[in-house]
Amino acid sequence: MTAETTVNHEEKAYALLKADAEKILKLIKVQMDHLTMPQCPLYEEVLDTQMFGLSREIDFAVRLGLIDSEVGKGILGELERELSLLHEAFTNNKK
Repeated sequence: MTAETTVNHEEKAYALLKADAEKILKLIKVQMDHLTMPQCPLYEEVLDTQMFGLSREIDFAVRLGLIDSEVGKGILGELERELSLLHEAFTNNKK
């Protein structure tokens, strides 16, 4: 494989993983806005399932050498921070 092809695959893998992280964030926002509270078991189940799925995708991309493990950890960490801020905002607005 050429260096250009490798870079293209790496960029595509990163973009897809970031898009999946954004989908999770949007899903949780919709759920918080319209369906359930963060303390609800359904909310926790959806969040846990989605985060586990994303972590497996990231692990797969790391094992293929498409992204560095630190980049993968960064994607998960950023999503966790955004979800924490969202949860905090939701909780503060409901008081």
